[in-house]
Amino acid sequence: MPLLTDEVRKHIGAESAPFPACDPVEKGAVRRYAQAIMDPDPAYASDEAGARYGGAVAPPLYPAFMFRTPFGAPDVLTERAHDPDFDGLVMGVRDGLPELPLHGFALLNGGAEVEFYRYARHGETVFQKSRYADIYERETRAGPMIFVVIETEYTNGAGELLMRARKTIIRRK
Repeated sequence: MPLLTDEVRKHIGAESAPFPACDPVEKGAVRRYAQAIMDPDPAYASDEAGARYGGAVAPPLYPAFMFRTPFGAPDVLTERAHDPDFDGLVMGVRDGLPELPLHGFALLNGGAEVEFYRYARHGETVFQKSRYADIYERETRAGPMIFVVIETEYTNGAGELLMRARKTIIRRK
């Protein structure tokens, strides 16, 4: 019996509206991120070292990690804590996408592809826009699995493309 229903399939192509990260690219946050990935590039710390990029910049993948719940905003985990059918998985919601009706399915990371266009500069506001690029089912040795492909574009306030990420999420019973 197929796992992929028309109710899930109808989400293919659904897009989020562009929305900003809760904070602009900030020097202290960039420093902590660069230390965490063990990349001491001086361009992350000073305008002088990052002059060829137009000033101090953040590491290439940093924009993808800027989207957090801002102070005072509702937390979906807290809001749904008393729902006996809620499994704690909120795939897509963080991307501004509607939640897929796949309750009770395990979630596995199927990998990501990233296209890098330009560094985010200190002080810039980063926006993200996501869409369900594809949702399909495959039969595997472990049984049927649903593959959800989410494509996300990260831009600055001027609309310049910083990076595009295409991540695959695997869902199975």
